[in-house]
This record gives sequence, C-alpha cells and structure tokens, in this order.
Amino acid sequence: MKIKYFEDPKYKYLEPQKKQSVDLFLCYCGMENCTPSHSYGPAIRSQYLIHYIIDGEGSYTVNNTTYKLKKNQGFLICPNMLTYYEADKTNPWTYMWIGFNGIKAQTYLNYANLNEENAIFEYSKDDSLKNYIFEMFKLKEMDHSTELKLEGLLYFFMSKLVETRKSTSNQKSYKNTELYLEKSIEFIENNYSHNIKVNDIAKYIGINRSYLTNIFKKNINVSPQEFLVNYKIDKASELLKNTSLSIKSIAASVGYSDPLTFSKIFKKIAGDNPKSYREKNSSNRY
Repeated sequence: MKIKYFEDPKYKYLEPQKKQSVDLFLCYCGMENCTPSHSYGPAIRSQYLIHYIIDGEGSYTVNNTTYKLKKNQGFLICPNMLTYYEADKTNPWTYMWIGFNGIKAQTYLNYANLNEENAIFEYSKDDSLKNYIFEMFKLKEMDHSTELKLEGLLYFFMSKLVETRKSTSNQKSYKNTELYLEKSIEFIENNYSHNIKVNDIAKYIGINRSYLTNIFKKNINVSPQEFLVNYKIDKASELLKNTSLSIKSIAASVGYSDPLTFSKIFKKIAGDNPKSYREKNSSNRY
C-alpha cells in the first residue's frame, strides 16, 4: 500500500492509494496558499469535500448562491454538485481541504447539519481541524497502522464539526427522525450478516415501514432496502478483496443463504459477478 504525497512552499497534498473502509474513508487531503483570484471550477466532484479557511478571504458559489468567506469558516462540496470558488483579489485565502466518502459519510454530515442546502460552517474554537490535517500530512508511508491513523483523524475531524453544530444550536437534541435513522443504521451494522428485512428494522425502531422509508429518503436519499442491500454488498466486496473465503461463505456472511441470489444481486450493484470482482480487485493480503 502506498501514499501519494507532494509538497512545496505553498502547497501540500496527500492521497492514500487504497481506500479500505466502507463506512467512512479518506480520499485525499491538502493545503494551499492561494494567489490572488486563484479559482477552481465550475466543477463537479465524485466525493465529499470540505475546505477550511485558515487565513484570508474568498468566495464559494453553489446552487446559484455566492458566499463570501473568511478565516475560520469552511464550505462543503457534495458529490455531483456544480461548484465554483475563488480567492479574494487583495487578501487571498489559505485553505486546507479533506476529501472523503463512504456509506455513512452523509449520515455524519447530517449530524453536523451540513448538506447541499446548508454548506457553510464556522469553527473558531481552537486549531483542531487544522491540526488533524497537519497530522495526516505526516503519515507519508502507508501500512496498516497508517491506515488506521488516517481513518481515526478523519473521524476526529468530523466529530469537531458535529460538536460545533451542536453548540451553535443551543445544545438541542437530535430530532426523532435523526435518532431513528441512527438506530436503524446501527441495527443494520450489527445484523447485516443475518437475513434481516426492512420490517425487522422498523419493528426494532418501533415505527412503521412507510415512516422508516420516508426518513431514509429524506435524510440520505435512498430507501432502507437500498441502504441494507448496498451495505451487504460493500461488506461482501471487502471480503472478496481481502480474504480467500469461498463465494458461498461470503454470501452467508452477509445474510444470503443462496449463493446464486447473492451473485445476481452483487453483479447488479457492483457491475461484476463475485468471481470476476475478486480477480480484478484482490489485494493478495491473505
């Protein structure tokens, strides 16, 4: 496993060449001391991207709205959203960025009240956000411990965003819908290896299936059935890449008693049958 790293006096960039986690993983991170009027876009990203301003000023445009931003503010870029940002002409910003993805990325952003409609935040409590990224820059040699450290730093970074949103909302507790979503995902994580159904999730939470479906679609834009299946297939993908377990055993490990049914669903979502996927993606670590 390797890490791509580049550094000069005005620019730093780090990118793990293999993203291992399913729930939340780092795609890349960086820092730039921008020149006056330096801009990026209009462009679309395939992952989530957060910029945090550590000095200067600039502007961020999304959904036909332009935000003037300064030190200790930041902005979120969501996948498939057209965005544009530009450094100020006289006081150009220096910013750090962190790109990430994973099936729980949007859930964690929801905890921080960050989404397509609410993409701006402020963090001035301390230097934690900046320091977490600086710590990432130090991890230039990829091994299993580095993989865990990078993932841990990403979780710390996200936790600070959640903390600051919690304090700026007068310590209001999460709405019931957010708690239901959190508990539903927790149930899936703990029981995906069994043949669970959406009705089982709804029963565990104590609401009806229709209401559960509305919560999922409103908060993470997929139905609970889609989330459940995608989670199972993501876990199966990791097993195919990183173990020598038989396809039958992997199917059973993610709750499918029939390997043929598993293979059909896997191909529909991953684009390849399990055998072909393993041949193309095996890490050869076993």
